[in-house]
Amino acid sequence: MSEFEPTRAAGLAMMQAFIPAMGRRYENGRNYDHGAGQHKAVSMLSPYIRRRLITEQEVVEAALDAHGADDASKFVEEVIWRGYYKGWLERRPQVWESYVHGLTVDLVSLNRDRRLRRDIELAETGQTGLDYFDAWAHELVETGYLHNHARMWFASIWIFTLELPWRLGADFFYRHLLDGDAASNTLGWRWAAGLHTRGKPYPARAQNIDTFTKGRFTPNHDELAEVEQGLEASEPDGLPTVQPLRKVREAQPELPTLLLITDEDCQIENFDLAAFDMRGSATLACSHLRSLRPVSERVCDFETGALTDATLRLNLDVMCLKAAEPSVLADWAAQVGAKQVFTPFVTYGPLRDWLNLAELQLEERGITLCEQRRAWDDAIWPYATAGFFKVRKKIPQILDHTVGMQQP
Repeated sequence: MSEFEPTRAAGLAMMQAFIPAMGRRYENGRNYDHGAGQHKAVSMLSPYIRRRLITEQEVVEAALDAHGADDASKFVEEVIWRGYYKGWLERRPQVWESYVHGLTVDLVSLNRDRRLRRDIELAETGQTGLDYFDAWAHELVETGYLHNHARMWFASIWIFTLELPWRLGADFFYRHLLDGDAASNTLGWRWAAGLHTRGKPYPARAQNIDTFTKGRFTPNHDELAEVEQGLEASEPDGLPTVQPLRKVREAQPELPTLLLITDEDCQIENFDLAAFDMRGSATLACSHLRSLRPVSERVCDFETGALTDATLRLNLDVMCLKAAEPSVLADWAAQVGAKQVFTPFVTYGPLRDWLNLAELQLEERGITLCEQRRAWDDAIWPYATAGFFKVRKKIPQILDHTVGMQQP
């Protein structure tokens, strides 16, 4: 049975239990991977934050209230990392498009190349003979979670020691991680490969693994590749130019409205729904869009539970839709007489790609897709144009504009 119950109440309970550890205890212990069921030094709130069953703002406010700005600084930084990655991808959507195209090419190779298919299967099923790597593969599949340090080691070993295509590794993570989102997953793997911070790949080192697993794993030094160069030669043109943030269409209070709830944001009560002429509500299941390969049932079940919890908290009578044919949303919106569909902002990723197609169907019927960004994202994303250091310098301003203020 999963330790992650897909409800806001469960997320709040986990947050409350971890508040005493959000200060120096987190800073001192966060890098240690104690293994499945023993991740006590980290919050494990990411599956809830990913779907905003609890928000980044709530978690940061709890840490600051309990520990103050200095002692909570490392925890706050790590929460802001997720916003940084999302903003970075919003400013460079070409990187997401490149990932989707490259993964499609890699999946064709996987179908054609028997040796690659065998090597990928051994890696994904934890049969490489590297006991630490295999343990992490099993933990990911069986729990939907991995410690962040283990994710870094795993990605580095996948890319440089096993010499497997990085996008297939990112796809493996994305299909199984309960907290997987397009930005954090794609950019995390690019960072390990030396593509995000150009020319600075992440090396998995035996001593580092030994130290931060407290001796659970003691790799031989000759088992791991010496990482001298990343994969930057595969992208000779470097990073694409930073783009302006995508403009959103604001919903008009006087128009008949359909509320669309996705797992991008399940705390829908933060938005002023009373301002709209609401004609209907729908949830949209989209976890299956993460990959052309089968997505973990654990991930899909968590999404279903989160969407159900969102509707129960608002006591909504909803239509449950699945992101299949793009016309499904337009058909339902037209059926309830809506002239606009309102949803919290959807960042670049598979759901955004699907909504781009659905939006064309909506427009053909005279229906507008409207979104609203949270203040938290608006406070971080303007600075997410380069490395995290630029965002870190602005954390005091970010907190001034968000902490203690009404959401969104």
